[in-house]
Amino acid sequence: MSEKIIFEPTPEQFGIFWKYLSRPEVTDVDYNGQKLWITDLKEGRYCANEEIPEYFISTFTHNISNCINKQFNNANKILEADTKELRISIIHGSAAISGISICIRKSPCFVRNTLENLLDQKYCEKEVLHLLLNCVQAKMNLVFGGEPGAGKTECAKFFMQFIRKEERVITIEDSLEIHYANINPGADAVELRVGKGFDYTDAIKASLRQNPSWLMLSEARSVEVTSLLEQWSTGVHGFTTIHLDDVRKLPDRILNMMNNVNDAQRMENRIYRYVNAAVLIRKIESSDGKVRRYIDQLCFFSREEGKNRIYMIVDDGALVSKELPPDIKKRFRETGVEEPFVCRQFETYLKENR
Repeated sequence: MSEKIIFEPTPEQFGIFWKYLSRPEVTDVDYNGQKLWITDLKEGRYCANEEIPEYFISTFTHNISNCINKQFNNANKILEADTKELRISIIHGSAAISGISICIRKSPCFVRNTLENLLDQKYCEKEVLHLLLNCVQAKMNLVFGGEPGAGKTECAKFFMQFIRKEERVITIEDSLEIHYANINPGADAVELRVGKGFDYTDAIKASLRQNPSWLMLSEARSVEVTSLLEQWSTGVHGFTTIHLDDVRKLPDRILNMMNNVNDAQRMENRIYRYVNAAVLIRKIESSDGKVRRYIDQLCFFSREEGKNRIYMIVDDGALVSKELPPDIKKRFRETGVEEPFVCRQFETYLKENR
């Protein structure tokens, strides 16, 4: 894993791209060697009517390579760079047959959604929103799944706001996306960035000696998920995101990430015991190009009397059951949540989250 240098962007460095990146609703700016494509939260994905001169692309890539002191040429075909809010990936023309490919993704230091607009946009039913807020209060381990671009991290960031400020939160990322300290000023936060000589597994293990209440892994991709489960088994709580298309596939997805699993059944049992709930975010685009994101699925995992069970609460965007696992109901009671589908702090949260 190569070391990434964070640099401060300027409008001059980004030129034509900047007028799109500066728009609050734009999440991605992509150039495929011929055309410029924009992803907008409201307008969907569209091709910009913009002429992109060859000299501009050459200047842009040269500026980025200089900012991070990395070569970008036939021998070094991949250029990746970060600013505080931008993640940049560039593939050289010697590898991209259609021409230099550029992807710029925005990860703003704020949360785009509020409780009010989530309800207005029918992101989920009100009882589901109450349930998830109560899950945070009950300190449950949550996995946010979805396809690339579905809004997994944005959903996780939203619910992180409702963690009490005195509970220490440690975030672990390679590219800066969570921005926990910026979004939650005054909170006890430690933000770790992995890189050369300090990988995800190192960071997770080091976190255990930092007195965390919560451990937030920006994305579970590989064998580090084993260390994450070990952390959660000690009583540390946390969130992570994962590429997923159905919450019921989560245990198999995690098992497939683990290398050299000698006892797959034992590891599967741990998943059902320490992953409390999974949320699947779905993104759909209407015929007029408008994009809608919503909670498509929500389930709880449980290990009961030697058997692993999945309790589906939301499926196909609808609340289908209110049956909760016995251990989950116990967790709610122990943290003062008498009615899991009714959040007593909701009105207070609503006023603070406008």
